[in-house]
Amino acid sequence: MKSVVSVHGAGSSHMVGDGFPVRNLFPSNGVDANPFLMFDYAGPLEFAPAGEPRGVGEHPHRGFETVTIVYEGVVAHRDSAGGGGVIGPGDVQWMTAAAGIVHEEKHEREFARRGGVLEMAQLWVNLPKTHKMSTPGYQAITSAQIPVVGAVRVIAGELDGVRGPARTFTPINVFDVRLTAGGRTVITVPEGHSAALAMLSGEVSVNGVAVSGEAQLAVLSREGRRVEIEAQAQSKLLFLGGEPIDEPVASYGPFVMNTQDEIRQAIDDYRAGRMGRLRP
Repeated sequence: MKSVVSVHGAGSSHMVGDGFPVRNLFPSNGVDANPFLMFDYAGPLEFAPAGEPRGVGEHPHRGFETVTIVYEGVVAHRDSAGGGGVIGPGDVQWMTAAAGIVHEEKHEREFARRGGVLEMAQLWVNLPKTHKMSTPGYQAITSAQIPVVGAVRVIAGELDGVRGPARTFTPINVFDVRLTAGGRTVITVPEGHSAALAMLSGEVSVNGVAVSGEAQLAVLSREGRRVEIEAQAQSKLLFLGGEPIDEPVASYGPFVMNTQDEIRQAIDDYRAGRMGRLRP
Protein backbone atom coordinates (compact mmCIF):
# COMPACT_ATOMS: atom_id res chain seq x y z
CA MET A 1 0.00 0.00 0.00
CA LYS A 2 1.07 3.58 -0.59
CA SER A 3 1.60 5.53 2.61
CA VAL A 4 0.10 8.96 3.29
CA VAL A 5 3.10 11.28 3.48
CA SER A 6 1.25 14.45 4.50
CA VAL A 7 -2.13 16.20 4.51
CA HIS A 8 -2.43 19.88 3.58
CA GLY A 9 -5.08 22.56 3.47
CA ALA A 10 -5.25 25.18 0.76
CA GLY A 11 -2.13 27.33 0.60
CA SER A 12 -3.96 30.40 -0.67
CA SER A 13 -7.42 31.70 -1.54
CA HIS A 14 -8.03 34.35 -4.17
CA MET A 15 -10.23 35.39 -7.07
CA VAL A 16 -9.12 34.47 -10.59
CA GLY A 17 -10.49 37.19 -12.82
CA ASP A 18 -13.92 38.17 -11.53
CA GLY A 19 -15.55 34.76 -11.90
CA PHE A 20 -13.52 32.04 -10.20
CA PRO A 21 -13.06 32.12 -6.39
CA VAL A 22 -10.29 29.55 -5.92
CA ARG A 23 -8.53 27.75 -3.13
CA ASN A 24 -5.12 26.61 -4.30
CA LEU A 25 -4.18 23.09 -3.11
CA PHE A 26 -0.70 23.30 -4.64
CA PRO A 27 1.92 24.63 -5.19
CA SER A 28 1.16 27.55 -2.82
CA ASN A 29 1.55 25.24 0.19
CA GLY A 30 4.90 23.88 -0.98
CA VAL A 31 3.55 20.56 -2.29
CA ASP A 32 5.32 19.02 -5.29
CA ALA A 33 2.82 16.82 -7.16
CA ASN A 34 4.94 16.13 -10.26
CA PRO A 35 3.78 15.75 -13.07
CA PHE A 36 0.94 18.04 -11.89
CA LEU A 37 1.92 21.68 -11.54
CA MET A 38 -1.11 23.34 -9.97
CA PHE A 39 -4.55 22.59 -8.51
CA ASP A 40 -7.20 25.27 -8.06
CA TYR A 41 -10.57 24.39 -6.51
CA ALA A 42 -13.15 27.03 -7.41
CA GLY A 43 -16.27 27.47 -5.30
CA PRO A 44 -18.81 26.34 -4.53
CA LEU A 45 -20.14 29.88 -4.63
CA GLU A 46 -23.49 31.26 -5.75
CA PHE A 47 -23.29 34.11 -8.25
CA ALA A 48 -26.06 36.64 -8.65
CA PRO A 49 -27.52 37.21 -12.13
CA ALA A 50 -25.24 39.38 -14.28
CA GLY A 51 -25.53 41.18 -17.58
CA GLU A 52 -22.12 40.09 -18.85
CA PRO A 53 -20.30 36.80 -18.17
CA ARG A 54 -17.72 36.91 -15.39
CA GLY A 55 -14.40 35.15 -15.73
CA VAL A 56 -10.89 35.56 -17.13
CA GLY A 57 -10.24 37.41 -20.37
CA GLU A 58 -7.64 36.75 -23.04
CA HIS A 59 -4.36 35.35 -21.66
CA PRO A 60 -1.57 33.01 -22.87
CA HIS A 61 -0.10 29.64 -21.88
CA ARG A 62 2.90 27.61 -23.08
CA GLY A 63 4.57 24.36 -22.06
CA PHE A 64 1.78 22.48 -20.26
CA GLU A 65 -1.90 21.47 -20.29
CA THR A 66 -4.91 22.80 -18.41
CA VAL A 67 -7.65 20.43 -17.26
CA THR A 68 -10.97 21.92 -16.14
CA ILE A 69 -13.59 19.75 -14.41
CA VAL A 70 -17.03 21.25 -13.76
CA TYR A 71 -19.14 19.99 -10.84
CA GLU A 72 -21.83 22.66 -10.89
CA GLY A 73 -22.51 25.62 -13.17
CA VAL A 74 -21.55 26.18 -16.81
CA VAL A 75 -18.24 27.49 -18.20
CA ALA A 76 -17.44 28.69 -21.74
CA HIS A 77 -14.00 28.56 -23.36
CA ARG A 78 -12.46 29.73 -26.63
CA ASP A 79 -8.85 29.83 -27.81
CA SER A 80 -6.57 31.05 -30.56
CA ALA A 81 -6.17 27.55 -32.01
CA GLY A 82 -9.88 27.37 -32.81
CA GLY A 83 -10.83 25.23 -29.81
CA GLY A 84 -13.73 26.08 -27.62
CA GLY A 85 -17.09 25.13 -26.28
CA VAL A 86 -19.27 24.95 -23.21
CA ILE A 87 -18.87 22.52 -20.33
CA GLY A 88 -21.42 21.83 -17.62
CA PRO A 89 -21.75 19.46 -14.65
CA GLY A 90 -19.64 16.35 -15.17
CA ASP A 91 -17.89 17.64 -18.28
CA VAL A 92 -14.14 18.17 -18.73
CA GLN A 93 -12.08 20.37 -21.03
CA TRP A 94 -8.47 19.33 -21.63
CA MET A 95 -6.47 22.06 -23.33
CA THR A 96 -2.94 21.42 -24.55
CA ALA A 97 -1.17 24.78 -24.63
CA ALA A 98 2.15 23.22 -25.73
CA ALA A 99 3.89 25.65 -28.14
CA GLY A 100 1.54 28.44 -27.17
CA ILE A 101 -2.11 29.35 -27.05
CA VAL A 102 -4.23 32.32 -26.05
CA HIS A 103 -7.63 31.68 -24.50
CA GLU A 104 -10.38 32.99 -22.28
CA GLU A 105 -12.55 31.24 -19.69
CA LYS A 106 -15.84 32.75 -18.59
CA HIS A 107 -19.22 31.81 -17.18
CA GLU A 108 -21.47 30.65 -20.01
CA ARG A 109 -23.76 33.52 -21.06
CA GLU A 110 -27.10 31.99 -20.05
CA PHE A 111 -25.66 30.79 -16.73
CA ALA A 112 -24.35 34.30 -16.09
CA ARG A 113 -27.72 35.81 -16.97
CA ARG A 114 -29.72 33.69 -14.54
CA GLY A 115 -27.00 33.23 -11.88
CA GLY A 116 -26.32 30.09 -9.88
CA VAL A 117 -23.75 28.02 -8.06
CA LEU A 118 -20.34 27.47 -9.66
CA GLU A 119 -18.04 24.65 -8.54
CA MET A 120 -15.10 23.41 -10.58
CA ALA A 121 -11.48 22.34 -10.40
CA GLN A 122 -8.57 23.20 -12.66
CA LEU A 123 -5.30 21.31 -12.95
CA TRP A 124 -2.12 22.26 -14.72
CA VAL A 125 -0.30 19.20 -16.10
CA ASN A 126 3.34 19.46 -17.12
CA LEU A 127 4.57 18.37 -20.52
CA PRO A 128 7.95 16.71 -21.07
CA LYS A 129 10.62 18.67 -22.94
CA THR A 130 10.04 16.70 -26.14
CA HIS A 131 6.41 17.85 -26.30
CA LYS A 132 6.51 21.39 -24.87
CA MET A 133 6.58 22.88 -28.37
CA SER A 134 4.01 20.51 -29.87
CA THR A 135 0.96 21.80 -31.73
CA PRO A 136 -1.71 23.14 -29.34
CA GLY A 137 -4.91 21.15 -29.02
CA TYR A 138 -8.26 20.92 -27.26
CA GLN A 139 -10.29 17.96 -26.01
CA ALA A 140 -13.95 18.52 -25.11
CA ILE A 141 -14.95 15.55 -22.94
CA THR A 142 -18.62 15.23 -22.05
CA SER A 143 -19.88 13.46 -18.95
CA ALA A 144 -21.43 10.76 -21.15
CA GLN A 145 -17.98 9.92 -22.58
CA ILE A 146 -16.42 9.25 -19.17
CA PRO A 147 -16.63 5.59 -18.08
CA VAL A 148 -17.57 4.66 -14.53
CA VAL A 149 -15.94 1.91 -12.48
CA GLY A 150 -17.89 1.54 -9.24
CA ALA A 151 -17.61 4.89 -7.46
CA VAL A 152 -14.96 6.23 -9.86
CA ARG A 153 -15.25 8.18 -13.10
CA VAL A 154 -12.13 7.50 -15.16
CA ILE A 155 -11.26 10.80 -16.86
CA ALA A 156 -7.66 9.94 -17.78
CA GLY A 157 -5.56 6.82 -17.36
CA GLU A 158 -6.78 3.35 -16.52
CA LEU A 159 -8.59 1.67 -13.64
CA ASP A 160 -9.36 -2.06 -13.54
CA GLY A 161 -8.79 -2.34 -17.28
CA VAL A 162 -11.08 0.59 -18.14
CA ARG A 163 -9.45 3.57 -19.89
CA GLY A 164 -10.55 7.17 -19.68
CA PRO A 165 -11.16 9.25 -22.82
CA ALA A 166 -8.46 11.91 -22.27
CA ARG A 167 -5.38 11.64 -24.48
CA THR A 168 -2.21 12.35 -22.51
CA PHE A 169 1.48 12.76 -23.36
CA THR A 170 2.73 10.83 -20.32
CA PRO A 171 1.06 8.19 -18.09
CA ILE A 172 -1.48 10.08 -15.95
CA ASN A 173 -4.48 9.06 -13.87
CA VAL A 174 -7.27 11.55 -13.13
CA PHE A 175 -10.21 9.93 -11.33
CA ASP A 176 -13.39 11.61 -10.09
CA VAL A 177 -14.39 9.71 -6.93
CA ARG A 178 -17.84 9.94 -5.30
CA LEU A 179 -18.57 7.92 -2.17
CA THR A 180 -21.61 7.69 0.09
CA ALA A 181 -21.23 7.14 3.84
CA GLY A 182 -19.87 3.62 4.32
CA GLY A 183 -18.67 3.41 0.71
CA ARG A 184 -15.28 2.05 -0.22
CA THR A 185 -13.09 1.95 -3.30
CA VAL A 186 -9.59 0.67 -4.13
CA ILE A 187 -7.28 2.31 -6.68
CA THR A 188 -4.18 0.54 -7.93
CA VAL A 189 -1.46 2.45 -9.80
CA PRO A 190 2.01 1.53 -11.12
CA GLU A 191 4.91 1.37 -8.69
CA GLY A 192 6.89 4.62 -8.64
CA HIS A 193 4.04 6.84 -9.75
CA SER A 194 3.25 9.94 -7.73
CA ALA A 195 -0.23 10.12 -6.20
CA ALA A 196 -2.38 12.61 -4.34
CA LEU A 197 -5.99 12.69 -3.27
CA ALA A 198 -7.82 16.02 -3.30
CA MET A 199 -10.69 16.08 -0.81
CA LEU A 200 -13.24 18.56 -2.12
CA SER A 201 -15.80 17.73 0.55
CA GLY A 202 -16.57 14.90 2.94
CA GLU A 203 -14.78 12.60 5.35
CA VAL A 204 -12.69 9.57 4.42
CA SER A 205 -9.80 7.43 5.51
CA VAL A 206 -6.99 6.94 2.99
CA ASN A 207 -4.98 3.81 3.74
CA GLY A 208 -6.05 4.27 7.35
CA VAL A 209 -5.32 8.03 7.62
CA ALA A 210 -8.27 10.36 8.23
CA VAL A 211 -8.89 13.21 5.77
CA SER A 212 -11.94 15.43 6.15
CA GLY A 213 -13.39 18.83 5.35
CA GLU A 214 -13.13 20.95 2.21
CA ALA A 215 -10.12 21.65 0.01
CA GLN A 216 -7.73 19.17 1.64
CA LEU A 217 -4.89 17.35 -0.10
CA ALA A 218 -3.44 13.99 0.94
CA VAL A 219 -0.01 13.37 -0.62
CA LEU A 220 0.97 9.72 -0.99
CA SER A 221 4.36 8.04 -1.35
CA ARG A 222 5.77 7.02 -4.71
CA GLU A 223 6.44 3.61 -3.20
CA GLY A 224 3.56 1.14 -3.22
CA ARG A 225 0.69 0.59 -5.62
CA ARG A 226 -2.57 0.36 -3.66
CA VAL A 227 -4.82 3.13 -2.31
CA GLU A 228 -7.85 2.20 -0.21
CA ILE A 229 -10.46 4.91 0.40
CA GLU A 230 -13.28 4.43 2.92
CA ALA A 231 -15.93 7.12 3.44
CA GLN A 232 -17.43 8.04 6.79
CA ALA A 233 -19.70 10.63 5.12
CA GLN A 234 -20.76 11.53 1.61
CA SER A 235 -17.53 12.54 -0.09
CA LYS A 236 -16.30 14.08 -3.33
CA LEU A 237 -12.64 13.57 -4.23
CA LEU A 238 -10.24 13.80 -7.14
CA PHE A 239 -7.43 11.25 -7.41
CA LEU A 240 -4.29 12.40 -9.21
CA GLY A 241 -1.49 10.06 -10.18
CA GLY A 242 1.19 9.85 -12.79
CA GLU A 243 4.70 9.09 -13.88
CA PRO A 244 6.94 11.91 -12.62
CA ILE A 245 8.65 14.05 -15.25
CA ASP A 246 12.17 14.32 -13.91
CA GLU A 247 13.30 17.38 -15.87
CA PRO A 248 14.17 20.96 -14.84
CA VAL A 249 11.20 23.29 -14.44
CA ALA A 250 11.36 27.02 -15.17
CA SER A 251 8.12 28.93 -14.74
CA TYR A 252 6.85 32.46 -15.01
CA GLY A 253 3.13 33.14 -14.70
CA PRO A 254 1.37 31.28 -17.53
CA PHE A 255 4.55 29.75 -18.99
CA VAL A 256 6.24 26.53 -17.81
CA MET A 257 9.40 25.50 -19.64
CA ASN A 258 12.78 23.92 -18.82
CA THR A 259 15.05 26.97 -18.86
CA GLN A 260 14.87 30.72 -18.24
CA ASP A 261 15.93 31.34 -21.85
CA GLU A 262 12.83 29.44 -22.96
CA ILE A 263 10.70 31.56 -20.62
CA ARG A 264 12.11 34.75 -22.15
CA GLN A 265 11.37 33.36 -25.61
CA ALA A 266 7.80 32.58 -24.58
CA ILE A 267 7.27 36.15 -23.38
CA ASP A 268 8.72 37.53 -26.64
CA ASP A 269 6.57 35.19 -28.75
CA TYR A 270 3.39 36.17 -26.92
CA ARG A 271 4.11 39.89 -27.20
CA ALA A 272 4.82 39.47 -30.92
CA GLY A 273 1.50 37.68 -31.46
CA ARG A 274 3.08 34.37 -32.37
CA MET A 275 0.71 32.50 -30.01
CA GLY A 276 -2.26 33.96 -31.85
CA ARG A 277 -5.06 36.23 -30.76
CA LEU A 278 -8.74 35.80 -30.01
CA ARG A 279 -11.16 37.19 -32.52
CA PRO A 280 -13.56 39.85 -31.19
